[in-house]
Amino acid sequence: MKNTRGLTLIELLVVIIIVGILAAVAIPVYTNYMQRGRRADAKTALEQVRAAQEMWRAEKGGYSTDATRVQLQTTMGAPPTTVGSYTWSFTGTLNANSFTVTATPIPGGSQVADGPLTINWMAQKTPAEKWAK
Repeated sequence: MKNTRGLTLIELLVVIIIVGILAAVAIPVYTNYMQRGRRADAKTALEQVRAAQEMWRAEKGGYSTDATRVQLQTTMGAPPTTVGSYTWSFTGTLNANSFTVTATPIPGGSQVADGPLTINWMAQKTPAEKWAK
């Protein structure tokens, strides 16, 4: 009798099933991890904009009303308007006494279902459940 070595079809199918199960578990976990990372980038950008506004207020006596954000980016170090999968902009009232900044997911991107994040001059963050994660 010859002594042959190799894989049987059953052994190969078992390996393929195990790899499939591992992939079915790993892919959603990885996707969730990436979404949280992108959301963290947006939160950091909003905090940087808020800090830049506070520095502007300390220096000039009121918040920047430059809706194009050029002053905050060049003078106070605010981030670019596109950060990862989000774009940030001032929303609502923008005056020397108050501001609201919103990070909105880029249309067609993977974060669209995540929705926008907002922070204002009083450091109120909405939606709170997205900021807590």
